[in-house]
Amino acid sequence: MEEANKDEQIGFHKGALSTLAKERQEVGKMLGIVEQLMQMHVKALKELGVDLEKEAKKLEKDKEEKSKKKIDELL
Repeated sequence: MEEANKDEQIGFHKGALSTLAKERQEVGKMLGIVEQLMQMHVKALKELGVDLEKEAKKLEKDKEEKSKKKIDELL
C-alpha cells in the first residue's frame, strides 16, 4: 500500500514539474514579445525626436526632490 502511495506522489510531483516547466517556457516567450514591442516603441519615439534618457533622468530628479520634500516636512 505505501509503495503505491509513494508512486502516486512521485507521479504527481513529476507531472507538476513538467507542467510548470512548460508554463515557464511560455512566460519566457511572452517576455520576448513584450520586449520586442517595447523596443519598437522606443525606436519610434527616438525617430520622433524624443530623448528617453533625458526624460528618465528628469523623472528621477523629480522623484528625488519629492522625497527630500517629504523628509523636510517630517522634520
